[in-house]
Amino acid sequence: MEKVIGCLEEEEKVPKLLLHSCCAPCSSYVLEYLSQYFEITVFYYNPNIFPEEEFYKRIREQERLIREMPAKYPVHFLAGNYDSEKFYAMVKGLEQVPEGGERCFKCYELRLREAAKVAAAGGFDYFTTTLSISPLKNAAKLNEIGERLAAEYQVAYLPSDFKKKNGYKRSTELSREYGLYRQDYCGCIFSKKERMETLQK
Repeated sequence: MEKVIGCLEEEEKVPKLLLHSCCAPCSSYVLEYLSQYFEITVFYYNPNIFPEEEFYKRIREQERLIREMPAKYPVHFLAGNYDSEKFYAMVKGLEQVPEGGERCFKCYELRLREAAKVAAAGGFDYFTTTLSISPLKNAAKLNEIGERLAAEYQVAYLPSDFKKKNGYKRSTELSREYGLYRQDYCGCIFSKKERMETLQK
């Protein structure tokens, strides 16, 4: 990613980036960093979220952060549909797989595939995701999926591991600064259940 950004600075280009976001807290540092180099459209597409009210709560926080957070270049917002049936169909048979396993990888692809489609249709120069900022997410797997989809949809993927260089720490600082709602589970019913079981131990 740093190499891409370095080339952009040399060429004095400001490309259009579609940034898939899972929530406002995770997007905070990513927006602070990438909005110095890209014109960003935040794409909130997370059909895994449970319950439905949580999905819309996260949308509202994402929109609020975009309104309140300064950026060098414009930041836009695009909300995807709540396609929960797609998520449940995709994870059928993987309900008992622990967090961080094959079910999560399929969820990564579900969301990144939609981002790639939207980026290609919208004429974006790049697409990427905020997911790699989480210490619980597999950045190597995300980048592997992203690069594969980039080839399939003919739109460049911006590889990332946003948790590096204190990215995750900075996201927690920004979350406090903006008073962002921080959920205590990734988003799906399975992660919520696993979180509840952990708290009960």
